[in-house]
Amino acid sequence: MTDNELNGVYLVIDPTMDQSVLLDKVEEALEGGVSILQIWNRWSDRMQQSDKEQLASYIREMAHEYDVPVLMNEDWEMLKKTGLDGVHFEELPKNYEQIKEKIGRDFIAGITCSNDLEVVKWAEEHGLDYVSFCAMFPSPSVGSCEIVKPETVKRAREITDMPLFLSGGITADKIAELDELEFNGVAVISGILKDDEPRKQAFNFNKALNET
Repeated sequence: MTDNELNGVYLVIDPTMDQSVLLDKVEEALEGGVSILQIWNRWSDRMQQSDKEQLASYIREMAHEYDVPVLMNEDWEMLKKTGLDGVHFEELPKNYEQIKEKIGRDFIAGITCSNDLEVVKWAEEHGLDYVSFCAMFPSPSVGSCEIVKPETVKRAREITDMPLFLSGGITADKIAELDELEFNGVAVISGILKDDEPRKQAFNFNKALNET
């Protein structure tokens, strides 16, 4: 593990979950020590845009009580309407400079990377804040991601000093298998959200990271 402001447990939130259940689990995860939240851009068909913005704003308020930033997956325009702290891109945005102008304020920006180190080089050149590798292990949540080779993460660290997160099928127990890699944190979905004890699982992830 390395030291950086962006580090630790990065929780990706699935907004298709029952809202009351989701908010309870997010609250517990925050109590357990997650460091970053990202709202997955996957919504129930029943949700109107105003409902999405209201939920995002509420999650932001919850997270800010713990000094935890909240990012939006892909839909960067939500930053203008909700005050969210950043955006996570799944692929290279074609108009990143225009996006920055339209948002019109400082924000956190990250991007998903598989084995293509050109993504890391692009992120470094464009001043992004972190890169998240997907997927380190097979996982139902990231079925479309190819498995990332450990060598890719090692080479990425030679390219950039920006925070590197690892995601995809990661459990607290599996973090020990990643100890040969230099990274800043792990991104999880089901490992916390689908657990009956999100607070305990967030704590377990942090404990495993601190031991790496």
